Amino acid sequence: MSYGEPIALRGQIELEQAAPAAAADARPKAEAQFIERLKLGDAAAFDALVSERSGEIYGLLYRLTENSEEARDLTQETFLRAFQNIKSFRGDADLRTWIYRIAINQARNRWRWWRRRRRDATVSLDATSITGRPTLVTTLKAVANDPEQDALARERERALREALGSLRQVYREAVILRDIEGFAYEEIAMTLDISVGTVKSRLARGRQELKRKLEGSL
Repeated sequence: MSYGEPIALRGQIELEQAAPAAAADARPKAEAQFIERLKLGDAAAFDALVSERSGEIYGLLYRLTENSEEARDLTQETFLRAFQNIKSFRGDADLRTWIYRIAINQARNRWRWWRRRRRDATVSLDATSITGRPTLVTTLKAVANDPEQDALARERERALREALGSLRQVYREAVILRDIEGFAYEEIAMTLDISVGTVKSRLARGRQELKRKLEGSL
């Protein structure tokens, strides 16, 4: 090895180490520029935001409402509110967390509307169900060709869906964001506007309630 080779090798290593750091530094700058375009009313930027985030927002809202039509409506409402309020976005959280917060608030508002409607409505004694009660759709899916196994999988899914749907709303939101959406505790805290300690407390309580409700069912 020549004298210059170690120096060249060291320089190459330094460049390789610097590349990820440079990319990481570029991401916040790119997002800031994207947000600025949104604030200026750039239609292409807004279309890009909808294209990138609408699928996951719809998935979140579908889990919260268990109604595809409701989820579609609330997804549209979420992005409309985002477009209307983007100028007030301060950057306290990242853009994704901010949009999730809007989506959850839309679901909460719809849930309150349904509660008022149910409270004021006269329900027939032979009514078998009341539609529109937000519940959680689990991502638990079983792939089985055996009819018996398929039936068991459907029963497990039904039991889990009912148990999750019977949780208090605050517990259901925390469980969805952590165990299905994969949010970090800090992200959940920002999305729900609560402390990390409260997030952990709600998760622990929600999981404990699920375990109790599902004993002997799965």
